[in-house]
Amino acid sequence: MKGVKTCANVHNMHQPTISIIAAISEKTRALGYKNTLLWHLPEDLKRFKKITTGNPIIMGRKTFDSIGKALPNRLNIVVTKNTEWKEKDVVKAPSLKEALDLGRAYIRDRAQTPENQKNEIFIIGGGEIYAQALPYADKLYLTLVRSDLKGDVFFPEWNQILSKEIFREAHTDPKTGVEYTWIELVRSNTTSK
Repeated sequence: MKGVKTCANVHNMHQPTISIIAAISEKTRALGYKNTLLWHLPEDLKRFKKITTGNPIIMGRKTFDSIGKALPNRLNIVVTKNTEWKEKDVVKAPSLKEALDLGRAYIRDRAQTPENQKNEIFIIGGGEIYAQALPYADKLYLTLVRSDLKGDVFFPEWNQILSKEIFREAHTDPKTGVEYTWIELVRSNTTSK
């Protein structure tokens, strides 16, 4: 019937975008060393905050431990198999799939309020969670850093899944001189995940 929204149509209209956000070495895809970030780029951290605020964020327990606390104004979901693990202002999930379901429920519940227009779930690390999330991802926000710093955690290959570039902007950190580029990529086709 024309003009009639079915339950399936309504459900698909409200499916959140699953996005991955990371800062990585342009050459090696390194993103961390000994459970810390490789770079401190204030403008990149401001961008991260602006993009993720108001949205659910999903991370592994090691990433949460490296941050040390829940990030404000976001639903913090931590993937861990440790049933004893507990932290203030954090929701725990035993798998990425369950974490994504929690993020979807959070967005669905908040969609009832007019002031909430957020419809994006962010995967913020670490390496294992990024690798698990890549097949589900609709969008990738990358900071490509021109640096040879040694890493022990690496971002997975993404080119086969997210290859259509929709944004690129080059920057130089004024304090350190480190050059980096923000890029955003989406799937090159519209086939469902």
